[in-house]
This record gives sequence, structure tokens and C-alpha cells, in this order.
Amino acid sequence: MITIHQPRRLVVGAGSIGEVGAWAGQVGSTLVIATPVTSRFADSLKLSGKVALFDAIPGEPDIATLDAALEAARNARPDLVVGLGGGSVMDVAKLVAALWDSGQALADVAGPNRVAGRNTRLAQVATTAGTGSEAGIRSLITDPTRGSKIAVESPHMIADLAVLDPELTYSVPPAVTAATGVDAMAHCVEAFTNRKAHRMIDGFARMGFNLVGKYLARAVRDGEDTEAREGMMLASYYGGICLGPVNTAAGHAISYPLGTLLHLPHGLANAIIFPHVLAFNQPAVVAKTAEVADALGLGKDLSQRDLLSAAKDFCAGLGIEMSLAANGAKAGDLPRFAADAHAIRRLMDNNPVDMSEADVLEIYRAAL
Repeated sequence: MITIHQPRRLVVGAGSIGEVGAWAGQVGSTLVIATPVTSRFADSLKLSGKVALFDAIPGEPDIATLDAALEAARNARPDLVVGLGGGSVMDVAKLVAALWDSGQALADVAGPNRVAGRNTRLAQVATTAGTGSEAGIRSLITDPTRGSKIAVESPHMIADLAVLDPELTYSVPPAVTAATGVDAMAHCVEAFTNRKAHRMIDGFARMGFNLVGKYLARAVRDGEDTEAREGMMLASYYGGICLGPVNTAAGHAISYPLGTLLHLPHGLANAIIFPHVLAFNQPAVVAKTAEVADALGLGKDLSQRDLLSAAKDFCAGLGIEMSLAANGAKAGDLPRFAADAHAIRRLMDNNPVDMSEADVLEIYRAAL
């Protein structure tokens, strides 16, 4: 049995950011959560009433970031919260909409189904194609003291409106387009090959990784290819749906310490790790792995070694630097990374093959 949560309304297409104001109607107060880069799109929302802007969201939002955003919300007392950005922005927007007037703190809601409710409307306007956060009910916040991520999951954090406007992604640099695109693919592939895989989620996953195979290289080559940009936003959205009832597995668990400890962007971390976990899991999910390889143009009837090589070439061909060492990692860091990743049981336990801490360490060493 699975339960799927999706935004109450989804608008897709070039120029669709302008639909937010019409949907919102007459609003007394709105808080727009953004980054310094994405805040330039705020006027395009065409919102009425008083609009406050909080644009201090970093690539990996931590507890202090959330606290500052909540303080901004308590000052603005919004009727509507708009997340205008990528996954980090939208994760913070979910928590702000749910918590600013609730009396609950982050510690009270960590884990599944602990958010008491939500009184504030929430719109999510994606400006990247990667996390699919606009589609889902999860939020991740970094705890810098522990060097780990706090996961909150609740149907009360689903968006009332999600907007996928490919024009907002035109200016995303090729390197970021590539890495976030592989992240979107990893969401789909890890759900598809998951111990908890479900035939309905398999359908969303297939649509997602087939779109990546068709459009990611095009979007990297030409940032203003509207068809490719929209295809990647759909792939990201489908990946976000996959995260709800099934979630990711070892690939994301192994990627997380690269964000919390090495401070790599989430998409880049996932792109570096993706080929290694795809190949590691191949013997347990042969048919599904072959389907992924075919969709990405990696080849047919590949050995484990050839699959790893082809998947690395796919990512490198997009311009992604696939070496952990080139991204700042040192051999001495890897045992700590492996211990932290292996301890993320909420994801590791989903993997189709049991991984020991030694297995995880070997993946890091291979990626170094």
C-alpha cells in the first residue's frame, strides 16, 4: 500500500510564473523566500498586497537559516509563503509555512508525520530542475553541529500551487544544469530500483529518467532550449513524486556527507556517486538497471565494469568533474564519510543490496 501526495494545482509552461498572482488573488501579506539570484524573479509573480522578501538561503540551508527565515515570517505574518528557487529554498519555504505560527520548533517535527498542521498557503516556484522539492512532502535541513541532515516529512507541507516555468531556468549555468539533472535522474533511478519499489511509482520513475536521457544534454548545450528545459523540469517533478512513498536509497545516503562535511552542492555530490551505486546494485536489479542504461544511451547487455565506465562517461560528458579529489576530498576524509553514510538507515535500508561500511568506503575510494 502506498499513499501519493501531490500539489493541489500544478502549472507548467513558459511564462507560467505570472499565474501565481492570479491564483493567489487579493492577499494581505506574502513572504517570498528566495536566494539573491532568484529574488530577481519576484516581481514576475505579480502578487498583490504587501510583499516581504527573505533571500538569505544558501546552497545547504542549516538550522540558523531556518531560524532567520522563521523570524522574517513572524515579522511579516504572511497569508501566503512563496518558495522561489531550487530545492534548498523550497525546503525552507515548506517549514516556514508550517511552523511560523504553530508553536512547534524544528526539533518537534523532525521525522515523519509530526507537523501539527498549516494555516498559511504555500506556492512553490521552481527555478532549477533537480530536487523536485515542489512536488513533495519532505524537507531537509543541515545540523552543522552533528554534520548531518534533519529530515521532516508531512502531508501538511505539500504545496497548494506548484509552478514549472522553463524560462526561469534559462540562466542556470551548464555545470549546475548537468549536476542537478543527474540528481533528478538519481531520484527516479533509486526509487525504481528500491526495495520498496511500487509499480505506480515505477511509472513516474520511467517517465523521469527517459526525459533525462532525451533532454539533459540538450539543456546543458543550450540553456534557452525551452523544450529541453521543460522536459528536465518535468523529470525533476516526477523524481519528487518518487521521493514520497518510496524515497531514495544508498546513492543519496552516500552523497549526503559530501554535502554536510565536504560542502559540495547536492546535485554535484549525487552525480559523482551515481555511477558507482548504479553498477554496485546491478546484480540485484538486472532488468531495471538495463532499462535505465538503455534510456540514458549507455548501451545494452553491459557488464558491471562496463556499466560503471559508461555511466561515468555519461556524467563526465555533461561537463561534471567526477573526481572527489578534484572537488576537495582527501583520502583521510573517507572513513568518516563512510561511517556517516552507512548510519543513514532511512535510506540505506531501501537499497536493493545490503551495503557494509566497507562497501561504502570502497565506493568513496573509487570515486576519489
